[in-house]
Amino acid sequence: MKKLKISNVLIILILSLGAVIMVGPLLWMISTSLKDRAGVFQLPPQWIPDPVQFDAYKRLSELDTLFSGIKNTVIVSLSVTVVGTLTSSLAAFSFAKLRMPHKDALFLILLAALMIPYPAVMIPQFMMFSQIGWVDTLLPLIIPGMFGNITMIFFLRQYLSNIPDSIVEAAKIDGAGYLQTFIQLIFPLIRPAVAAQFILWFMGAWNDYLAPLIYLNSPEKQTLQVVIANLNAAYAIQTDYPLIMAASVVSLLPVLIVFIIFQKQIIESVALSGMKG
Repeated sequence: MKKLKISNVLIILILSLGAVIMVGPLLWMISTSLKDRAGVFQLPPQWIPDPVQFDAYKRLSELDTLFSGIKNTVIVSLSVTVVGTLTSSLAAFSFAKLRMPHKDALFLILLAALMIPYPAVMIPQFMMFSQIGWVDTLLPLIIPGMFGNITMIFFLRQYLSNIPDSIVEAAKIDGAGYLQTFIQLIFPLIRPAVAAQFILWFMGAWNDYLAPLIYLNSPEKQTLQVVIANLNAAYAIQTDYPLIMAASVVSLLPVLIVFIIFQKQIIESVALSGMKG
């Protein structure tokens, strides 16, 4: 019992240390955004600003690039994840439950695309999109993602493999088409897994920096992450860290809200995957 108690104490201490290391920078970012410039360099450091100031958020709201960046990021993230989640779910359903010739070979070819690093296709993609006039538009960030996400297709296909084929066969006997079977029977069963993958994809699309940096040149077309990087380059020299941290907090809020809303589905997805695995 003593050894068990000591091990529990050690586990709690290690987890607490990890929590502090992970949450500490986040809390410091929020704290810095509520200070003035002098308060950032005050010794000893103040975790709770005294007084709390919202001047950085006020100055941030006066920047036109912030609102255009938020608008562009919302357009890209929602259009890609909403439409792409639907197409990925349909593709996973097709690979898992439909009878198609050579579907396993097609699925392996699809998975092989995961082995190709993005820098290897970055230049050919840019040349292709440049020739059709998509550079400096949001289309290169939106259109490819609407055809689905390979990681989501793989995850949902594995999840669907645990659902009996008899459900699809019974629906077929009752006269239901494949689309009706998917909407009324399959999608409600995989909704927790879809929600979990949706959140991960939304976070990736919202935080994407490299692709917008490559394709977007005009300030009014840039996404929020590129806008924050430009603010960092412009205001870090002036040691205006409260403004930079305020922009980072604004960028973090949507992802945090999405996670809070769908956290139940994530937990259900992990629990069901564990039981079925």
